[in-house]
Amino acid sequence: MSAMLIHGGRVVDPSQGLDGRFDLRIEDGVVAEIAERIEPSGNATQTIDATGLIVCPGLIDIHVHLREPGFEYKETVQTGTRAAAAGGFTSVACMANTDPVHDNRSVTGHITSEAERWGYARVYPIGAISKGLLGQELAEIGEMVGAGAVAVSDDGKPVMNAELMRRALLYAQHFGIPVIQHAEDLHLSGKGVMHEGEWSTRLGLDGIPGSAEDVMVARDLILLDDTGGRYHVAHLSTARSLELVRQAKKKGIPVTCEVTPHHLILTDEEVSRSSFSTQTKMKPPLRSESDRRALIEGLIDGTIDAIASDHAPHHADEKDVEYNCAPFGILGLETTLPLCLTRLVHAGLIPLSRFIELLTIGPARALNLPVGSLAPGKPADVTIFDPDREVTIDPEAFRSKGRNTPFSGWKLRGAAVATVVGGRRVVV
Repeated sequence: MSAMLIHGGRVVDPSQGLDGRFDLRIEDGVVAEIAERIEPSGNATQTIDATGLIVCPGLIDIHVHLREPGFEYKETVQTGTRAAAAGGFTSVACMANTDPVHDNRSVTGHITSEAERWGYARVYPIGAISKGLLGQELAEIGEMVGAGAVAVSDDGKPVMNAELMRRALLYAQHFGIPVIQHAEDLHLSGKGVMHEGEWSTRLGLDGIPGSAEDVMVARDLILLDDTGGRYHVAHLSTARSLELVRQAKKKGIPVTCEVTPHHLILTDEEVSRSSFSTQTKMKPPLRSESDRRALIEGLIDGTIDAIASDHAPHHADEKDVEYNCAPFGILGLETTLPLCLTRLVHAGLIPLSRFIELLTIGPARALNLPVGSLAPGKPADVTIFDPDREVTIDPEAFRSKGRNTPFSGWKLRGAAVATVVGGRRVVV
């Protein structure tokens, strides 16, 4: 494998406390050296001029739906990882709600082999907690971990059975993996399609109360305290859930959490503002302005460990129905970077280094991934982006098969310029 030299850029690596002008040398797929100036070491060295750009560890999205196997008309490992690379991500972790469900090692093997075949980004499979996502019996967790799974989750469905969640937290400890929960009490959420509050009342739509998330997080944190396992809250969306996590962390309980860009940027009023656009329908639903502000505070004070897109592609026909009938979910892999740079970093809410932490070492620690750092000897996964490039969100230009985004036409600042995976520049 030839060497690579990335020179002239501003290197920001929160895992090492680096933020300055450095050159980066890559050899044999790993980071070999970071220094203020590195000379090319021969004709075989590929060079990338990063002058005026940000160079950081490869971005990691720990919550995506690649849909394969079973829903290839929505997305595949190939198209999903192309979208990841186009959006600046070098690693993604994919959820288990496929068909067949990812509850056994054969599905794990299929996902990892497809990822290796295309090579646009690393894929870390997340297996199911329960067989068939039915919430009744533990899946073959050990076999899936042996085949490459890095965590377990029934995402898309919550684990309603407290005893099953307790056993999952206990059993997962044997393999050193976290249990990821889609925190929702189905008895409280019922047939709701948006956040329960002023706007659901005005619009006449069934609401999902914030307490549907809160009571599940509270229950699971009690179980976590009893079992000593590792627990991760997916797409956390309410102020009260965040406070529960904050207090648990202060007590030393091993919990981590993620938030999505759409919950950081939009509120339930967007359903009205968009005239019932189904592109505003996701689960958890867009919450209140007070919830959104609380999540921003969670970014600032360090309670939140990661930003994750919850990339959930759907066919256009599935979304082109009345609001009550549309599926939940929007895209995220190709919009997360410019959205967060514009609305969080450029808006002065969080510094650039904190933003990069939330997309690199933060998610890597949450799932115990071997990436997220540019320290010598680490895998040479690198993202290079221009924080000031003006872009307009155009769903027709997405590499993803999906087009379902509420951000179409938004004018933003920031875009990925290049991704390097294992020392190889990815071309999408």
